[in-house]
Amino acid sequence: MRIDKILANIGYGSRKEVKKLLKNRVVTVNGETVTDAKTHVDPKKDEMTVYGEKIEYKEYIYLMMNKPAGVISATEDVREKTVIDLLGMEDAVYEPFPVGRLDKDTVGLLLLTNDGGLAHQLLSPKKHVPKTYYALVDGTVTEEDKKAFAAGIMLDDGYVTKPAQLNILRSGEIRSEIELTITEGKFHQVKRMFEAVGKKVVYLKRLSMGPIKLDGDLAEGEYRELTDEEIDLLKNRQ
Repeated sequence: MRIDKILANIGYGSRKEVKKLLKNRVVTVNGETVTDAKTHVDPKKDEMTVYGEKIEYKEYIYLMMNKPAGVISATEDVREKTVIDLLGMEDAVYEPFPVGRLDKDTVGLLLLTNDGGLAHQLLSPKKHVPKTYYALVDGTVTEEDKKAFAAGIMLDDGYVTKPAQLNILRSGEIRSEIELTITEGKFHQVKRMFEAVGKKVVYLKRLSMGPIKLDGDLAEGEYRELTDEEIDLLKNRQ
């Protein structure tokens, strides 16, 4: 890749600003000063520095976020705070986007990447990627609800969901705790499924997506890069 494209992609400014950096002789490749913007570099093999600081180029970035309530799963919005606003500049420069979405008031696992191919694989309805949620539900969740969810629930628009696995953690007269695994992602699906059986979700948290589980060490609003093992799990899932 051209050195000016690499530097622009990782946040050193526009192509024009990068050319100025090169002209100022502050960029080196393998210890040699580079001033020509057209110089081709192999970012996987060559060592690059700017102002003496070693830089790392990544084509793709893969992030796990514990999404907090009150932010939306979008790349930009004129009114609302987005999950991208929670990223540091060193990660935002790669222009990641959320893989799917969580409602504004829903918390938990959200994956962000700039790898469009992987995002498509995870979001494709044909792939049936399982997503598990924890929820607090107003009302008594019953074994009948469990059977109904396993058979498929008809939503308010007439759509019948694919079979879902409902695990009742605590069934109370006023409020119940559950875990629910679904393999699709219709608009407000979990909430609408419970509304279909006369109950209301009052708190919703996504725990996992495919083979990736939310890191328990991440506080709401925090994020980290996926490990190489986690990336392999996502890319090689059957």
